[in-house]
Amino acid sequence: MICGLDEAGRGPVLGDLVVAGICCNEEDVKILKEIGVNDSKVLSPKKREKLFKILTRDYLFDIVSISPQQLDKLRLKYTLNVIEAIAFAKIIDRLKPSKAYIDCADPIPNNFKNAIEQNLQHECRLVIEHKADQKYPVVSAGSIIAKVTRDAKIKMLSQEYGSIGSGYPADPITREFLSKWIRKYRSYPPFVRKSWKTTSKTANLKIDDFFP
Repeated sequence: MICGLDEAGRGPVLGDLVVAGICCNEEDVKILKEIGVNDSKVLSPKKREKLFKILTRDYLFDIVSISPQQLDKLRLKYTLNVIEAIAFAKIIDRLKPSKAYIDCADPIPNNFKNAIEQNLQHECRLVIEHKADQKYPVVSAGSIIAKVTRDAKIKMLSQEYGSIGSGYPADPITREFLSKWIRKYRSYPPFVRKSWKTTSKTANLKIDDFFP
C-alpha cells in the first residue's frame, strides 16, 4: 500500500488546517489518473467534490483537522512545519502504508522528513518533494480530500457568521469581515488564528488599539 498526504489551509487566518492522507495499491494509480485526479488547486469545486465522494468511498483515508485554537496553543511550542509533520505522522501511523508520498512544507525536504520521522511509530518509506501534489496522483488525491474538507468547514462558518471569504489574508472579503467584526466586538471571532502575524494586518487593526 502507498499513501499520499497533503494539507489545505496552511496560510489562512480563518478556519482549520486540514491534513489528509489516502491509501491505495500501486496498481490503483492508473485508476486515479483515469478518473481525473489532479492537484486540487487546478480542479473546479464541482470536480473536487465529485472526486471526493469517489475517493472517500473507494479508498482508505484519514483526516486530521487542527482548529485555530489548537494551532494557537501549538504555536507556543512548535513551528507550523513541525505541527504539520506531527499531523502527517499521525495519519501514517493510522493508515500504516509501506510507502508515503508527501507534499513538502519546508524549503529543505530533508528537514521536513526528519520532523515526520521523529514523530512516526510505523515503519514507512517517505518520499517528500516540493509540488508532490502535481507529480503524484496519490498526493493529488490527498489534496482533494483536504481541500474539500476545509471548504466544507468554511461554508459552515459562512452560514453561521455571514460571508467570511476564503479565509486567506489576500481575500478582500475576509479582510472586510475581520475589520467589521473587530470594530463591533473589539475581539477576534473564535475561528481566527490569533497567533498568525497576518491577523492584525488583515484586519488593518490591532486589538491594542481599543485598549490603550
